[in-house]
Amino acid sequence: MPQIYLKDIAHGRSGDKGDTSNVCVFARDPRDYSLLKRLLTVDRVRAHFGDMVKGDIIRYEVDSLHGMNFVMHKALGGGATLSLRLDSLGKSMGSAFMRMRIDTDE
Repeated sequence: MPQIYLKDIAHGRSGDKGDTSNVCVFARDPRDYSLLKRLLTVDRVRAHFGDMVKGDIIRYEVDSLHGMNFVMHKALGGGATLSLRLDSLGKSMGSAFMRMRIDTDE
């Protein structure tokens, strides 16, 4: 299968607190959850966001909901009141996360 966007097989919810962003990713179809668990590693998330996320990234698995919560520290340029980024809040991070390209053959 060719590369697809994460949004094609998952949906997300996101938020922020200070300089920390969190994005929850849920499989649209529970059968895709094992694929997401395999592909959405902390290293891959870090590579996707590049130097936007300067701190730790922690992945929490929520198997009962077929989802994962990614907490990204030092990810919002200091937080909403300190950042020079336009619309730097967690909602933007969630949208950026859903634009991650994944190869389902991996």
